[in-house]
Amino acid sequence: MSGTSEGPAPAADLLGPAVTQSKANASTGTTGPPPPTGEHALAPPTDAPPTDAPPRSGAAGLRPASFGAAFSVAPLGMALVDREGLIVTANEMMGSLLGTGTDALDGKAAADVVDLSSDTRTWHAYREVLRGRQARLRCTRRLKHPDGRSLWVQVTVAPLPEAEEAVLLSVADISARRELQARLRHLQMHDPVTRLPNRTLFFERLSAALEAEAYEESGTGRIGLCYLDLDGFKAVNDTLGHCIGDRLLAAVAQRLTRCADEAGHARASTPLVARLGGDEFALLVEDSTGTEQLADLAESVLKALQEPFDLSGQRLSLSASIGVVERHAAGTTATGLMQAADTTLYWAKADGKARWTLFDPERNAHRMTRQALSSALRPAVERGEFALEYQPLVGLEDGRVRGVEALVRWHHPQFGTLTPNRFIGLAEEDGSIVQLGRWALASACRQARRWQLERPDDPPIFVSVNVAVRQVWDSDLVADVAETLARTGLAPHLLQLELTESAVMGSAGRPIQALQALSDMGVRIAIDDFGTGYSNLAYLSRLPVSALKLDGSFVRGFQYEGTDGRPNPADEVIVEAMIQLAHRLGLTVTAECVETSAQATRLRRIGCDTGQGWLYSRPVPPDRISELVGSETCPRS
Repeated sequence: MSGTSEGPAPAADLLGPAVTQSKANASTGTTGPPPPTGEHALAPPTDAPPTDAPPRSGAAGLRPASFGAAFSVAPLGMALVDREGLIVTANEMMGSLLGTGTDALDGKAAADVVDLSSDTRTWHAYREVLRGRQARLRCTRRLKHPDGRSLWVQVTVAPLPEAEEAVLLSVADISARRELQARLRHLQMHDPVTRLPNRTLFFERLSAALEAEAYEESGTGRIGLCYLDLDGFKAVNDTLGHCIGDRLLAAVAQRLTRCADEAGHARASTPLVARLGGDEFALLVEDSTGTEQLADLAESVLKALQEPFDLSGQRLSLSASIGVVERHAAGTTATGLMQAADTTLYWAKADGKARWTLFDPERNAHRMTRQALSSALRPAVERGEFALEYQPLVGLEDGRVRGVEALVRWHHPQFGTLTPNRFIGLAEEDGSIVQLGRWALASACRQARRWQLERPDDPPIFVSVNVAVRQVWDSDLVADVAETLARTGLAPHLLQLELTESAVMGSAGRPIQALQALSDMGVRIAIDDFGTGYSNLAYLSRLPVSALKLDGSFVRGFQYEGTDGRPNPADEVIVEAMIQLAHRLGLTVTAECVETSAQATRLRRIGCDTGQGWLYSRPVPPDRISELVGSETCPRS
């Protein structure tokens, strides 16, 4: 044992003499005997002493020299690293992979060679492996090759099973895999027609931008979005084919990109242009400076798209509608921003297209209210949230109540009492007007019959109920009226149904047949708001109509005077002519919106039959009508 010192074997000897021989050959330029291969690699030397132990097979029978040979020729870059983190030896693949040569790696800090200290988490895990406190470290690193190209590698650090003095570092080149993944991601995240980012990538960028803007203090903390839709693009596809349509989309994408580049000139970032699907595009402005910046961008987009497109001999003109949203990023979600943009785009379309519209919180609140009312209409009828109020129709000759108009009110639990103009249009849109109208008809007829029974000695008053034209189309109105009259006991002539002029004039088929059947039954038919629609008086002679209700705009005109201080006769002449013609056709006339005694006097003088308005009474509950019936509501003038 003389001439040697006790202690652990050098790390280079841990894998057997083959590694040492390989290193010696590399330094001298000579080639040593190759390691045994095939069956000789597993056979013991011929001069080995005999043993009674059974022969080992498989990996357990491999000699240390075999492991050393495998280390040297492995197609994977490997190195032994001591517990201090220094490379003791590396195989030729490691040197070739890193472009440094094998000898240049000896004694180098492994963390520097494969960039293990660039982030705290990886560095801590690596130190734990060196100290034997962690079994393995695996991470991905991007390295700079000496030839200038980037190299993506997967680094693994793990202890050797029977060596406490070192750990094994292995490095695998995954650049090709990363490049393939990048190409696949690009295909997945980009639109094949326009080559723009698609919806998926747009929302990814939008979410990241919102998070960054909300927490970074260096920027404005604001974000903007132009959400646009091409006007009439479907007609291009339908008439010229999808091939031309796709080429048009690609040309639009180029112009949008040019607008974004110009908007990003001299700014920190360029707006992101994306195709969200179909003919919808978006321009995302990160770190925006306010609505003026977004308005300028929207104007430039509109101007760019107005220039004609020349595609395969086809000269196409195009326009777009744009919804513009700009707000603080804090408290904003990607979903919320897109909902606001989509709503604003709808406004731009509804306002006439070929324009941009800025998001208006007040207008949006009104839209949200409409949506809330629409969704609650049908359940509200079932819950009994509706009630009827009645406004008298007063005879202008004697001032007595001849009839009442039933006006529906919605006692909404959140928004309070709502008048018909807040919900009737919604009910007509979603069809709930049929259910609501059926309820109003039954309630009004029951009440009219109750008044009649309460005052049997007084002339009975009729009740007038508004009917939407959709009730005629979507239900059997004739059957509903007949059943209601039979159930309540109300005489048909005490029921008047009001339809708007635009719903009746020019109608044919089922609506006219229904009105004729109701008239034959004895029900009165009145045209409401007369004078605002077709005003085809000659057509009235062919309709089963018994009354006209003049629109309030005619009566309101009675209060204005001419230049000489006297009442302007023009309105009176028009109203008098309509009344005379209506009387010749056998129709009665009611004037709406009578507010002053002077108006009532003039209407009585020109022959109007009845008046309705605040001069006599506002819409009131049923018990107030009971007090007015039989009394002179308004003194004769």
